Amino acid sequence: MRNRYLDLLRALAVVRVVVYHVTGWATMTLVFPAMSVMFALAGSLMAASLHRFGTAAVGRRLRRLLPSLWMVAAIFVPAMLLTGLPFTSEVLLWLFPVANPPSTHWGALALSPIWYLRNYLWFVLVSPLALWLFRRFPLPTLLVPYVLTAAIELGLYPDPPMVVQQFGLYLGAWMLGFAHQEGMLRRLANRILWPTAIALVAVGGWWNLTQPGTKGLDLNGNPLANALWSAGVILVVLGREPARTAWIDRNAIVSRLITLINRRALTVYLWHMAFVVALTPLVDVVGWSHQNLLGLAIRVVLVFALLGVVIMLVGWVEDIAARRRPELFPGFGRRAAATPPGAAATSAGAAATPPEAAATSAEMAAIPEAAQPAVGPADQAGTARRSPVVPTPRSPENEHVQNESMDSNAR
Repeated sequence: MRNRYLDLLRALAVVRVVVYHVTGWATMTLVFPAMSVMFALAGSLMAASLHRFGTAAVGRRLRRLLPSLWMVAAIFVPAMLLTGLPFTSEVLLWLFPVANPPSTHWGALALSPIWYLRNYLWFVLVSPLALWLFRRFPLPTLLVPYVLTAAIELGLYPDPPMVVQQFGLYLGAWMLGFAHQEGMLRRLANRILWPTAIALVAVGGWWNLTQPGTKGLDLNGNPLANALWSAGVILVVLGREPARTAWIDRNAIVSRLITLINRRALTVYLWHMAFVVALTPLVDVVGWSHQNLLGLAIRVVLVFALLGVVIMLVGWVEDIAARRRPELFPGFGRRAAATPPGAAATSAGAAATPPEAAATSAEMAAIPEAAQPAVGPADQAGTARRSPVVPTPRSPENEHVQNESMDSNAR
């Protein structure tokens, strides 16, 4: 069965990223640090996949990640080659972006979200070793990225390579996903989790105010503040995951939108910035300032409308990559309509679906990956996890849901 709470977090993160790129509102990075949350969700998924499949999980993640990128490259790379991009061996990085693939000026703007896939690819490749270390030395391994970021920001490690900066900034969130999947966050007592989360947010906020980054209060311009603030938020949203999630699917439209965004997270993430860039000239043509709320609202609506078109045209690539039956609009088809309201939603606080039954690729969480770990044997709600497989509370409602909704929800 799916973990609809994690689906909800991923959907909120994807929507927040799109709206932020349209509006540029710095406060959105404080309210919900979407990128770090998506890396945490993807880290939890990767830990579950490694537990189930071993190192073969790396190939499974790449199979889900790369086809959507190749579709984007098939359209944009020829266009960039025709507008001045030199044809060199570096163009092959569009097939496997272990480094920044080359682009033109307009291509760099329209395809700027590629950095997420690059980081995601790095973290997937190092995950077998990182998880091995994390399971043996959890706290020291988790602290390494944050210590690295602090050393860079305090000048103790000047001019580090870009890859080192990115590992310091986001690998900590990825490994908090490990901790979530291993049950460590759920086992943390309130007297530890809440003071720790509040302290991380307070220190991150203080650093952001006293040592502003390149974008003012925007966390994206302040790596140390971003890492600390995001860690505090992740501790809360994953560590205090609700035990029951039926409330998420009480509204059929909202439920279907959550499913759609999760199944098309990569498509939305990879394409949205091109539409944001294309619509930006409207500000000058129509005469709206960047602070005009009506103008921003119209641009947001237009971007999502264009995303609907691209989902219909190329979103099926995510289904092929996940070895699912292709759909135009997942969540809005006949099978979704036949599912009893709320049946797909009930799960334990940390319950999730097997990787092969995943509904999305990214988790973006992502953007990125929407598949979740497997549901384990029945146990009492709220008890500590005894293995990476999360216990699910036994109840008549859960048994009824499992029997009726497994086919429609855990595809």
